[in-house]
Amino acid sequence: MSSGDYKFILRIAGKDVEGEKKVIVALSKVKGLGYNFAQVLLQKLNINPYIRVGFLTDKEVGDIEMALKDPNKAGIPNFYFNRRKDMETGSDVHLITSDLDFIISNDIEREKSIMSWRGYRHMFGLRVRGQCTRTTGRRGSAVGVRKSGQTAQKV
Repeated sequence: MSSGDYKFILRIAGKDVEGEKKVIVALSKVKGLGYNFAQVLLQKLNINPYIRVGFLTDKEVGDIEMALKDPNKAGIPNFYFNRRKDMETGSDVHLITSDLDFIISNDIEREKSIMSWRGYRHMFGLRVRGQCTRTTGRRGSAVGVRKSGQTAQKV
């Protein structure tokens, strides 16, 4: 390709990506896309994952955008999706960028509203996934025995 076709900054899935990065690394920088998902996506689209983003054609960028909007049509297996068997729709979807943040916050609010144990843990800012909290995760004052203040002795 000629240097005239090179783009210094490209917009993929609502994120500005530098043209000097490799395609697989640039896609994994988008929130909701990991390295493995990006690798499978590029394999399905027959795009070399190790070329620079700045050398992608407009057709390849469009193909990537369409595949990110509907990965089912691109032929990506369902076990790569980050939201399988959605509670509301029951379908398998893959969410990226602000959609992912919105759905996660809705899930947390739903847990709080039904007063589940996970909801309680979220409400009080504690660990939710069963981690030990005796010694780690201290943000406020220390937990445990405090020594009483000792007065200075005169000599």
